[in-house]
Amino acid sequence: MKIGIFFGGPAREREVSFAGGRTALANLDKGLFEPVLVFVDGRGRFRLVQPDFLNHESLLDALPQDESGFSVYDESLPKNALDAALPELRPEQFRDYFDLVFLAMHGPNCEDGAIQGLLEWYGLPYTGPGLVGSAVGINKILQNELIALATGQQKKTTTISRDAYEHADKAQFFESLVAHLGLPIVVKAPHQGSSIGVAIVREADLNTFCRAVEQCFFTMSIQPDGWSKLGEWNDLSAEEKHNLAQQMVSLDSGISFPVVIEQTGEIISHPAQLIQLLNQSTNQPVNLSSVNAEDEVLFEEFISGQEFSCGVIQDDDQNAIALPPTEIYNAEAFDFQTKYKTNVARKRIPVETSLENNRKIQLAVETAFSRLGINVYSRIDGFLTPDERVLLHDPNTIPGMSPSSLIFKQMAEIGMNLANSLTYLIRQSLRERIRTGKNTPHLKRLLANLDARLAARKANPLPECVVSFGESDEAFTDAKQHYHKLAASGTVRPVLQYIKNKTESHEVPVYCLFKETIAELEATLTQPRHPLLVETTERTAHITERYL
Repeated sequence: MKIGIFFGGPAREREVSFAGGRTALANLDKGLFEPVLVFVDGRGRFRLVQPDFLNHESLLDALPQDESGFSVYDESLPKNALDAALPELRPEQFRDYFDLVFLAMHGPNCEDGAIQGLLEWYGLPYTGPGLVGSAVGINKILQNELIALATGQQKKTTTISRDAYEHADKAQFFESLVAHLGLPIVVKAPHQGSSIGVAIVREADLNTFCRAVEQCFFTMSIQPDGWSKLGEWNDLSAEEKHNLAQQMVSLDSGISFPVVIEQTGEIISHPAQLIQLLNQSTNQPVNLSSVNAEDEVLFEEFISGQEFSCGVIQDDDQNAIALPPTEIYNAEAFDFQTKYKTNVARKRIPVETSLENNRKIQLAVETAFSRLGINVYSRIDGFLTPDERVLLHDPNTIPGMSPSSLIFKQMAEIGMNLANSLTYLIRQSLRERIRTGKNTPHLKRLLANLDARLAARKANPLPECVVSFGESDEAFTDAKQHYHKLAASGTVRPVLQYIKNKTESHEVPVYCLFKETIAELEATLTQPRHPLLVETTERTAHITERYL
């Protein structure tokens, strides 16, 4: 089966998606699937690329650049800047190149039902939840309301539109929020993922609050009397102006380009243009907004408790089964910086609480998954409060696809390595696309052919290949990388073997694949498994047996 791996996209999470495309390419089972790489650029065009496109450290590094001295995404370049190197693929051509689309895209247009609807229009099955679950999964305001209906949870929230905020008495509004929600206040852009557009206001400081709201609307106000903490714009050096404009390119922390000058409606696509404008306009206020600015902002009460993230998968009868939840601890907030750019946050599976509380988390997550119309798989985050309430938020319909993503760690706990997990995702997505009643005979043939291949492999197992390693953490890391590469080759069945000394060795089970050190590995091998991990493995055995 030819699999079109779609990555990139116009959303702010495209760098996360770029890494996800690399993971999908590396770990797709080549004995079952043939990958075809499709980069979706910032303007939403589809482009065929070769594997070496993913060898760059980041998407920004992979894109061609102009001679301005700035590093920019393709929206800041001429419309035809990518055409020579990256040929465009039209949607009506998709079926000539692949049978199914593997979506490794995130955020607006990418997991909100937009790309899913386009693919359904052109008769292409795709991975992940369908239109309804995707639309719900991108809207944090609607999620809160539906989760409350599904689980009965009570969480204080409120929203405000951009127009209402601009005309409000900011001090009075902030005071009323503090009275309603208390401090800290969580401020969210309601249609973003990866904790982009999330700020926490911890103190009763009006300026901090206004900056947080501006950040989540993706707007910026430049006043004639100053620029940030560096002083007035005219007092900055050329280098300082360049650095500030370059910071705005950032998709996770900057306003990003293109931006709109709200006073005139002029669109600025490049940081060099912005510097020129500000050099000419510093005696007048300049209000900037992203062309993809949010029109509402969500405010939530700050929840104190144990933070967790819990994946959900589905069987052929549409039963939702929650994976073992992962607890995130040792971090003030699990924001974009913490998730992707630091090693501060620590994780453990399951949550360090009673077996009953872990089951309570799983039940709440399964209920929300089913009642919100999500299918195939998802990851739902939440908190276990000190009084043992489970409060959920932010169903993620296309969880991050890095090799160490929480969803893959949780799949490993039930015996599924990366290659198995991706195969499950493709097969279960095919099963769910059949339920839509579109192009049914073709989808059934694809599913039957894949099932036949899986059954044949089960009847005639691939030859075993042992990957041995010794007592160093480096050897363990290298062995795991080799293991995943072999598993994705589709030619052998790799087995990890830990050689502790001349007389003692251990076969490493799949649930140890994501341990980071030899000390963690030995602790896991010598201790009994947590009861929740055992029972979740048993509950999902009818799903996993097809792939193991």
